[in-house]
Amino acid sequence: MRIKICGITQPAQGLAIAHLGATALGFICVPRSPRYVSPDQLRAIAAALLADPVARHVDRIGVFADAPLAVIRERVAIGQLTAIQLHGHEDPDFCQQVRDHFPQQEVIKACRIAGPLGLITPQITPFLSAIDTLLLDAYHPQKLGGTGQALDWQCLQTFRPPCPWFLAGGLTPANVRAALQWVQPQGIDLSSGVEVAPGVKDLAKVKQLFQELAIVKYAGCNS
Repeated sequence: MRIKICGITQPAQGLAIAHLGATALGFICVPRSPRYVSPDQLRAIAAALLADPVARHVDRIGVFADAPLAVIRERVAIGQLTAIQLHGHEDPDFCQQVRDHFPQQEVIKACRIAGPLGLITPQITPFLSAIDTLLLDAYHPQKLGGTGQALDWQCLQTFRPPCPWFLAGGLTPANVRAALQWVQPQGIDLSSGVEVAPGVKDLAKVKQLFQELAIVKYAGCNS
């Protein structure tokens, strides 16, 4: 399973989280976000990760919301990003444009959802041919992400999209085992659930997360 810790703002924390076992780190390139990283911050984080023999293999994911292609192109170069996450109101046509312009990067589309599975499926279906990976996050009327609100995991029990997907929204070390009893994503994405403040991660919580995931993995191997 892919484990993405999003909202990284500090090189040292990015390195530490990579060494704890994260397979992906997310960098918020949305200026209005409290977890925003400037181009200089992104450059410094990327340099630290790429200089480390472990962290260099972790996916570097830039998170954008309604950004023009020129901005995405600049940040991809600065951060040597391996993936582009579109977390705004981008339509399928724009997702396809991103995919065409960045053939070497994974394109992830985040859909903020509310309601039963019957309402979710029509919402995501138009995107599936234009992206590589889907991310489901909880809907909030004012905030794009990092809200701490959880999805209704039970309604996703039979969710099996034809592409890989991340589960996000309100995940914490305390509830991740419960979430994974209901859903079967290919990855999970945490931000506020492992923080002491926006953009400042709690490494003890990150370590606890991986301990919980080890229990899930062990239980799965012995079921």
